[in-house]
Amino acid sequence: TQVLRKGLQRGVVLSAGSFLVYEAHKLISGFAEVHASFKVEDVIEQADYLYGSGETEKLYRLLVQHKNSDDAELLWRLARSSRDLAQLGSTSAEEKKQLTYDSLEYAKKALEKNESNFAAHKWYGICLSDVGDYEGIKTKIGNAIIIKEHFQRAVELNPKDATTIHLIGIWCYSFAEMPWYQRKIAATLFATPPTSTFQEHAANSHLKLFACLYAADPNFYSKNLLFLGKTYLKLNNKKMALLWLSKAKEYPAQTEEDKQV
Repeated sequence: TQVLRKGLQRGVVLSAGSFLVYEAHKLISGFAEVHASFKVEDVIEQADYLYGSGETEKLYRLLVQHKNSDDAELLWRLARSSRDLAQLGSTSAEEKKQLTYDSLEYAKKALEKNESNFAAHKWYGICLSDVGDYEGIKTKIGNAIIIKEHFQRAVELNPKDATTIHLIGIWCYSFAEMPWYQRKIAATLFATPPTSTFQEHAANSHLKLFACLYAADPNFYSKNLLFLGKTYLKLNNKKMALLWLSKAKEYPAQTEEDKQV
């Protein structure tokens, strides 16, 4: 009886000890989770500051440390940063190709972590288009429908994102000026190939799209001004084309893409 009593007492003590260890573990884990969430927020805040400052290389070095993160917000920013670094004139052709494929992987991972993240859809579409430049016109055209679907999903998730609306306009413009041989490829790839023409209705839709973005924010994007001018050129309206192309030319160049525009 005494042995049994001692055994029970020892069991109670062990159980109490185990409970305390378990509770301590939970408490420490909770603190670790809170610390981790603050850390992610801090990294995102720092990343957004560097992006706004045009510090492309510093931004990439910051974010690439978190390439194994499970946070979609970090991952899509890393995809964007990798792409921006690839666009720099100082980046070698070999590095540019690697960064282009890396950016697609990061965007894909961001989508896997959070399908409801509009920016992940947007950057997946952009990066998938970039990869097409290395895989030939057949692959690029074949990916076109997927790219547009991701842009449209991004707009569904965030109807106020001007960049995605602009990208859909670019998508339409690209198919409108597609050469005849590329149209032949598209016809073999799709039962109903993606098409867009500069007929009056389509052209007016493009103009409304780009003009709406300009009205919302005149300094939104240099490329938006460029495509307003290019669309008017396709309509043989040289006066309006000159107006918008002049605005694109006068746009203060902050990024590599602005300089190209």
